[in-house]
Amino acid sequence: MILDNDFPPDPRVENEARVLIDAGMEVHLFAFSYSKDFVKQEIYKGIHVHRFYCSKLLYKLSALAYTFPFYHILLKKPIAEFIRTVGCHVVHIHDVQVARAVFMIKSKIDFKVVLDLHENRPEIMKFYKHVRSFPWKLLIYPSIWKKREEEYISKSDGVVVVTKHAKEEIVNRTEIAQDKIVVAPNVVEEDYASSQSIDSTIVDRYQDNFVLLYLGDTSERRGLITAVKAVEKLKSSIQNIKLVVVGKSSFDSQLAQLVESLKITEQVDFLGWQQSDLFPSYIAASNICISPLERNIHHDTTYANKLFQYMALGGVLLVSDCTAQENLVNETETGMVFKDRSVDDFVLKTLELFNDEAKRSKCAEQGKLAVAQKYHWNKTGQELVEYYKKRLIS
Repeated sequence: MILDNDFPPDPRVENEARVLIDAGMEVHLFAFSYSKDFVKQEIYKGIHVHRFYCSKLLYKLSALAYTFPFYHILLKKPIAEFIRTVGCHVVHIHDVQVARAVFMIKSKIDFKVVLDLHENRPEIMKFYKHVRSFPWKLLIYPSIWKKREEEYISKSDGVVVVTKHAKEEIVNRTEIAQDKIVVAPNVVEEDYASSQSIDSTIVDRYQDNFVLLYLGDTSERRGLITAVKAVEKLKSSIQNIKLVVVGKSSFDSQLAQLVESLKITEQVDFLGWQQSDLFPSYIAASNICISPLERNIHHDTTYANKLFQYMALGGVLLVSDCTAQENLVNETETGMVFKDRSVDDFVLKTLELFNDEAKRSKCAEQGKLAVAQKYHWNKTGQELVEYYKKRLIS
């Protein structure tokens, strides 16, 4: 596996590696270290991790990976050395950013390639702040990234995506065979809920509130503007309402200004990033767990990881109508769906859940049941294993 990022943590990379290891395969992972003080090689949960120092220059060049060739040229030698050293039969590339370097190597070393698309990078890049800002908007072209993605999808022996909707989008766009793509969603481990501990101080802190919880990145496209505006309208009907935001981004100052201008500072808690082992405690303290993503091609074809964390721990979901998450919530009956960016619809659906405790209880149980029966790695990971055995190592 090739990951142009630090490891750990990366739940998707770890889960995929471990399910392949459990099936009898040997997994070696090439990963970065952003610190000069690092362990070059170690075995982490059965994964043979090989680290390469990523300088500030190399990190900055990654944004220009498909504008200029320098990023791939610099990575070609260490990745080739890694591949030769471990004798890879299959090279599993995590996301398109580093793909060009691997295909440069493939012209001289024989191995099969799997391209694992964690997201629709060309589409989501359009919303990145730095891509939309001067001078980067003159140097970074999502259209070129899209062209490269399609090229490497075509050249790969296999492709992994996170939802069936992503698979459909790629098949329609590139006209490749459907059986070339396997779906591996970012679900949780089977024992995720039972292995978590709850911090009672967090639960007690919010015991007198009706809590809307948001976990994750808070950038503009995540839809928190809708949630904040909805809280201003909801506070008269739900006097103890509290929007709890666990996460951060460069957009936080704008959100804070909006909260202040609406005079709802008492109704909103911005907590910044918290340790991931505290997420279950915030979910336990919540009444509704939200994912108010604004619709775009990327959001329509992916799941936020937090959805399955919410569900596993009995969270009641309120999500925008991005296709993938809308279908998930409707299929599992774990909550309600509102029209993206519609403050009024967010308010309406929140009030419906607030006024129907029995519905909330049923949604909570349905979420736990859906994870236990279907949406956990022990089950979905087997599709990846069978795909490997059938297509890549037979």
